[in-house]
Amino acid sequence: MRFVETLNQKKLTLISMILFLYVLFNLLDGERGLISFFEKQKTVENLIKEKNIITKKLILVEKKNTLLGDKIDLDFLEILYREKFMVGKPKEQIYIGN
Repeated sequence: MRFVETLNQKKLTLISMILFLYVLFNLLDGERGLISFFEKQKTVENLIKEKNIITKKLILVEKKNTLLGDKIDLDFLEILYREKFMVGKPKEQIYIGN
């Protein structure tokens, strides 16, 4: 009985505490919470890095494509031929590098 009386007197405090805990929980761990924000921020950074890598690869492919386009670059064809088929002239030393 005393518990019920005390509960009736402290309703505002109890409701305030429950609401505070609810808001705190959702602030930290919700779909729009702080933890989710940092995870999404990390995902965005990874996607930006991946985009930069793909862009560099695309530029390289476009460069190779233009070298093999209408105006054939014989020097580039010779480099490709030597790299792919490991071909060289007699008494020629071949160094493979990246």
